[in-house]
Amino acid sequence: MSAPARTSGPRPVTPVGILAATLDRIADGLAGVADLPDEVRADLRRAQELAGGLDPYLERCTTPESAALARLAAVTHEHDWAGRDPEAVFLEQEMLSGHVEGQALKMLVGATRARRVLEIGLFTGYSALAMAEALPVDGRLVACELDAEVADLARRAFSESPAGGRITVEVGPAADTLAALAAAGEEFDLVFIDADKAGYAGYLAALLDTGLLAPHGLVAVDNTLMQGAPWVSGERTANGDAIAAFNDTVAADPRVEQVLLPLRDGLTLIRRSG
Repeated sequence: MSAPARTSGPRPVTPVGILAATLDRIADGLAGVADLPDEVRADLRRAQELAGGLDPYLERCTTPESAALARLAAVTHEHDWAGRDPEAVFLEQEMLSGHVEGQALKMLVGATRARRVLEIGLFTGYSALAMAEALPVDGRLVACELDAEVADLARRAFSESPAGGRITVEVGPAADTLAALAAAGEEFDLVFIDADKAGYAGYLAALLDTGLLAPHGLVAVDNTLMQGAPWVSGERTANGDAIAAFNDTVAADPRVEQVLLPLRDGLTLIRRSG
């Protein structure tokens, strides 16, 4: 049996995607080795199939995304991210949450019967729109985004969807927005954090300490596997260090209980203990 066909596209940024690309490179490097045992070649092909075929299989078995979400994904992939001002916040198409994670978040909204959702870190708005599609007509989603340019791109996408009117975008430092929301007595049933990794611990603390998170509320935190950096040996990036520290902080916090799911680049679900 042959290994899964390789396709061009965004660079791999999840543990499974990185593993699949690594196995492909190993297979390429061993292709010319004549005396490689047949069982080793068979094991390598099997490993390639397992790693390379997982994400496409998840996509195929997950409820299809809406037309509005498909358009938003296409716009994100076609955008010239390399042409942005080098002094601006670094953004790239790989930051899109995408179909499977978007559907998971949408399911969380429905399962928790959330009516008020907070997103910290909007990017082009895929996850926000996915969650908004599951909100009741009178539901509301507040999205925090630091970069005004990308916030405008998201707003344009929202304007093309019936669910887009449920989303309010707040541009500026997320910490400032959270403080303003807390001062106004706002409370949210579901919070999705997908922003600057060094800020994760502070955002979670703000949710727990100020009453922004409803007593029954659920927090979903993205990128908590961070390309395998928290457990793989070798030098880590600043983001890898931040996520490793955040995961340790959450695991040691007696106020909460949590589960880290191996969805895309890691999704941690957190709620208050008891």
